[in-house]
Amino acid sequence: MSDATDTARELGESPTLWELIARRAALTPDAPVLIEAAEDPARDRTLTFGELRDRSERVAAGLYDMGVRPGTVVAWQLPTRIETVLLSLALARIGAVQSPVIPFYRDRETGFALRESKAEFFAVPGVWRGFDHTAMARRLGARGVFEAYDSLPAGDPSVLPAPPASGTSVRWIYWTSGTTSDPKGVLHTDRSLIAGGSCLAHALRLGPADVGSMAFPFAHIAGPDYTVMLLLYGFPAVLFEKFAMPDALDGYRRHGVTVAGGSTAFYSMFLTEQRKAPGSRLIPTLRLLAGGGAPKPPEIYHAVVRELGCQLTHGYGMTEVPMITMGDPDDTPENLATTEGRPPAGMTIRITSPDGTPLPPGADGEVRLRGEAVCQGYLGQDRNADVFDADGFLITGDLGHLTRTGHLVLTGRSKDVIIRKGENISAKEIEDLLHRLPGIADVAVIGLPDPDRGERVCAVVEQPSGAAPLTLPQLTAHLRAQGLSPHKLPEQLELVDALPRNDALRKVLKYKLRERFADTRRPDGA
Repeated sequence: MSDATDTARELGESPTLWELIARRAALTPDAPVLIEAAEDPARDRTLTFGELRDRSERVAAGLYDMGVRPGTVVAWQLPTRIETVLLSLALARIGAVQSPVIPFYRDRETGFALRESKAEFFAVPGVWRGFDHTAMARRLGARGVFEAYDSLPAGDPSVLPAPPASGTSVRWIYWTSGTTSDPKGVLHTDRSLIAGGSCLAHALRLGPADVGSMAFPFAHIAGPDYTVMLLLYGFPAVLFEKFAMPDALDGYRRHGVTVAGGSTAFYSMFLTEQRKAPGSRLIPTLRLLAGGGAPKPPEIYHAVVRELGCQLTHGYGMTEVPMITMGDPDDTPENLATTEGRPPAGMTIRITSPDGTPLPPGADGEVRLRGEAVCQGYLGQDRNADVFDADGFLITGDLGHLTRTGHLVLTGRSKDVIIRKGENISAKEIEDLLHRLPGIADVAVIGLPDPDRGERVCAVVEQPSGAAPLTLPQLTAHLRAQGLSPHKLPEQLELVDALPRNDALRKVLKYKLRERFADTRRPDGA
């Protein structure tokens, strides 16, 4: 296989993920694909493309013996490990519908995902990082619960039916918070995920000599995105089950990682470590930081290039469309610093007025998308009424404009969603829970610019007359007791006499709160 274009051509119009696995394993069976970086280097593990295919098929047979069939919905909530990738690819071999759940989701989000997807099986890691996922699964009444942290079911592949023949059926349900209190199930096909992954790899200009890295949850939409890159271009990735600086640096160094990243938060962490030893390169082999999922301040780009001595390409993607735009490593510094890059072939971006009228380059408007990487909509017909416009474009809710060179500049969001470390957080969900706390007359939850997180979560509270001043520990303790996931907890609390409102419907004017508190520092002074 000379490149991804040749492979896509050989696989036909509607390739499946399993076809990519079989094709790559036949071409380079002994080349490494997954390298698991352990805290103890002696416990590092490596899997080749050939082993990936063979072990995935044996796991598929074990799942088939358990009753998993084509179309069976299987949810899994597992960390970034070799076993997790094997389980996901085994489900792809069977043709099951899989519903990945981020490992740090707790009862509220996990229970919702299980109910909405009607999952018949649920794979969990047992006790992981101090939390008992098996107990939660039992508490939620999940069906078909089994632990899949360091052991997986296995069987004889001869029992398996033929692999899926087409990649156009919905076989993936990814969860995003969106703008409402409950998550939304985003429907993807093998074809849409392959389109996203192949476009990402082509944009980054990766090849067999590269060594990538997955320091993010494999249950994120970036998991299959990255896997497709490995399969198409034949290079390995280092997996980090637990990513923390500076401990993870040894794994990057000893495996010669050339491409790293994830989101703006990752760039900031690398810069922090580099500044501790400015006289030497943090990761000598690193040539590229790449990511997306959160706003990137232009100064972050310049700092990475100047201090880390590598290129930075940032892109625009979402659970609904994993690859929309990406910076080109050979683009100008101005474009790389101030835009989200350009869309790949096959992705059309339309900027429109609210009524859908297309706008010219330079004019701000709604960002709408059409292409093979776009999802099929949301789980539940009631969620799809306003997802696509009359021309088949996905209405993202994001605002921006296209430059005359075709680069996308994002200027805001019409959706009330906070993006913290690349993860969507619903402001309404937190607000609904805080309204249950005595001492709160009204509350607005907003995202504030943060150099480390992209955005930080800030709760702005209006208290009733005579109430004792609320503290941040009191607020977060209440949210924890309500079952809110830790990554959604506010990091900043501001008390105000009255929330700003408009004169018509008395709607809270969140943009005024963002302007007022944009330059405030977190209480910890970070």
